Amino acid sequence: MLVHPQFDPVAFSLGPLSVRWYGLMYLLAFVQFWWLGRQRIASQPWLARSGWTVTQLDDLLFYGVLGVIVGGRLGQIVFYDPGYYFANPLEMLAVWKGGMSFHGGFLGVLVAMAIYSRKTGHSWWEITDFIAPLVPLGLAAGRLGNFINGELWGRAADASLPWAMVFPQVDALPRHPSQLYQAGLEGLALFVILWLFARRERPRGAVSAVFLIGYGAFRFVAEYFRTPDDGIFGQSYTISMGQWLSLPMIVVGVALLIHFYRKESR
Repeated sequence: MLVHPQFDPVAFSLGPLSVRWYGLMYLLAFVQFWWLGRQRIASQPWLARSGWTVTQLDDLLFYGVLGVIVGGRLGQIVFYDPGYYFANPLEMLAVWKGGMSFHGGFLGVLVAMAIYSRKTGHSWWEITDFIAPLVPLGLAAGRLGNFINGELWGRAADASLPWAMVFPQVDALPRHPSQLYQAGLEGLALFVILWLFARRERPRGAVSAVFLIGYGAFRFVAEYFRTPDDGIFGQSYTISMGQWLSLPMIVVGVALLIHFYRKESR
């Protein structure tokens, strides 16, 4: 049976400044977003025809970082731990300790992209189609940060499962390393699907719709192996908070995909 390595959450220190692995994973996510964005602009001519440039990518990354950090933190506070954070308001700012909601970050990015759309003249769907394939590997990096921190551990697993893992900070039960499941599903698998799908010019909005469907479905499945959060109602349900928040993504994504392809055919 595997045992969680109990990594030191601090990667290195520079005098009084401590640099944490969780923060480095976010930095890695933003760097790969920028690099993959450059590859898309260079290799997909319809993006150049739409006016995408490396300079615009730099500005887009700035807006995206703000949306991820502000939205992710607010989502964690509102959706998952409102009681704790309202009792400890200073902890709301301690993002270096972890605690970022994907669904909150997703909403934050949507708002940021709406602002960016008004600034540049790119349509909102055009922007979300461009960034959708650049996001999943960043999600994988975030889940690796969760694993290093030893947080968001999985449900109890059969001890015969070869990769069952004990998280000593929780108990002595073998558990699913659900952070790694999510890194593989919402990160690597979703990246491959979106990157291949976006290699051809698609109806506007279609790539965004596939992202919604793919993330929602993979997150829904992964939640069965993850210890469910209490959520805004203060208790866990058969359908977890993460699943409740993912279901609308799947439904809306399917509806949008049908709509955009019908619109294209007309």
